[in-house]
This record gives sequence, C-alpha cells and structure tokens, in this order.
Amino acid sequence: MIHDSILDAIGNTPLVRLNSVVKDLPLTVAAKVEYLNPGQSIKDRIALKMIEDAEEAGLIKPGGTIIEGTSGNTGMGLALAAAVKGYKCIFTTTDKQSQSKIDLLRALGAKVEVCPTNVEPDDPKSYYSVAKRLSEEIPNSYYPNQYDNLSNTKAHYETTGPEIWEQTDGKVTHYVAGMGTGGTISGTAKFLKEKNPDIKVIGVDSVGSIYKKYFETGEFDKNEIKPYLTEGIGEDIIPENVDFDLIDAVEQVNDKDAFTMTRALAKEEGLFIGGSCGAAVFGALQYAQNNPVTKDDVMVVILPDSGTRYVSKIYNDEWMQENNFL
Repeated sequence: MIHDSILDAIGNTPLVRLNSVVKDLPLTVAAKVEYLNPGQSIKDRIALKMIEDAEEAGLIKPGGTIIEGTSGNTGMGLALAAAVKGYKCIFTTTDKQSQSKIDLLRALGAKVEVCPTNVEPDDPKSYYSVAKRLSEEIPNSYYPNQYDNLSNTKAHYETTGPEIWEQTDGKVTHYVAGMGTGGTISGTAKFLKEKNPDIKVIGVDSVGSIYKKYFETGEFDKNEIKPYLTEGIGEDIIPENVDFDLIDAVEQVNDKDAFTMTRALAKEEGLFIGGSCGAAVFGALQYAQNNPVTKDDVMVVILPDSGTRYVSKIYNDEWMQENNFL
C-alpha cells in the first residue's frame, strides 16, 4: 500500500512486552511504542486531529500560520502536518527544552521563540502567553492550544484507546500514561473504561508538578510547583483536557528515577526513548509494587517519544553527572 502522505503513517504503533526491567513482577507489562510515529512521538496524533478539526470549523484558511506553545513534540507533529498542508508555523517553547528539539522544529521550517521556564503561566513572558499574543497579532493564524483543545482528548479516544483494546484482545487491566496536557491519559482512558470499567488508569506525574496533590485533595497548591527537568509531563496549570474522574491513581516520579529508568530501557530493552517514557515505566512499576497485581494482569504503558530528542541530555554522561543523576 502507498500512503498519500506521511500523515497517513500516524498511529497503529506496536505494543512491545517489557522483560528485563519488570522481571520481578508477576504481571505482563507492555509498552506502546509511540516513537514509531513519523514525527517520533505520540503528539503526531493530536497535531493532525487539531488541524483537521480546525479546517472543518473554518478556523484556519489556506496559507495560514499555526502558532502553538510546545515542549517540542506537539510542535513536531504540527510542523509535519503544516508541511504537507501548506501552512506556516511559529512555536513558543521553554528554555528547559533540549536544543535538539528546537533544531528539529527549525529544520521543518518553523520559527521558534524560546521563553523562560520559571515564570507564572499568566506572565507575559511565559510560553503560553507569548503564543496567545502572537495568535492575536498575526492575521489568518490558528492557535490550537493543546492544553484546552478537546480535539487532543478526542484523538486518543478515536485512535490510541481502540488500538490498545485490539492489540491486547481486550485483556488490558491497567493503563499507565504520563500526565502533561491530559489528552493522552483522558482520551484513551475514556475509551478503555467504556469497554471495561474495571480497567485501572494510572497517571504519572513529575515531582515539582501540581497534579498528584490536586488529584488526591482537590487543592491547587502553588507550593507544589518547583523546577524539574523531565520534559513533557507535569503542569503548573489544570488543562481542560484532564478528566480526573477517569483516573484511579497518580504516581509521582523524580527526575533521577525517570532518567535512570530511561537509560535502563535503552540498554536492557533496546527501547531508545525520552525521559517522560522512563518516568512512565518507573511510575508503572512503583504502582505494581504497591498494589495487588496477578499473573493474569496486562499493564499497558505509553512511551511517548524518542531518545533522539535527548542525546545531549539524558544520554550524555557529563550532563547527567553535572545534575547529580549519575
């Protein structure tokens, strides 16, 4: 079969059994390998969906400009779709993102504005605020806003959830995903729980983010917000895409555990992945060690992106040593 464009290659990523890193656990743990999407991340799914829905609603016209705040991967997906569909792109990102992510976006023809990480979300210098301002200033522009755009959740309800259900023959008992914008965990969980309400949904958060405390207490505690280096998960806001009613537990993982697991998955499982993937697997194992699981259970963990984005960081011994992770 010949695809009409690279966009037709998005989705239908494989499930791969984990062996070495889970050898002490009785259950089956399978990784959904999302770096095999054409843009090397799960965000290809939502990028295409947000643009298609915007086209259908008349929110963007031919020759328009897509403007988005991104930690890199959503930008990559949007840039791929824009290249095929003939749009221009401007992305805002934070100064904690790896240079390789920024270089990749520019390679696809996007303009990138780097904004400070350690400012309030509503600060005019934050990457959320800069993206919003640019979208108001530039004619025929579209601001997808992956945080509050429910096409994000819808993409996973329509694709990721059904794929997991079919690939496990409906035997999935636990679903684990990092919590960033909330679309991956919520859209997939909605589909899976409609199929089987007993499926446990476990969110993985980063230490320094507000999600875990908010999930457990309902309190938005700004004192929880601290700098951390894991990219793509955790938030200092509550996006509209997060549906806490679909989540059964939240595991919090620090940078060191996330990154050492990331490197272990590369060395022991041959999975060359990013830091939020290591966090997701560490959080999954943490949950499995502290909750009843059996040999009949099937746990699916989302691996959102590729290690190619982090060669200068997580896979660099010098960087790891400077940050006391080795």
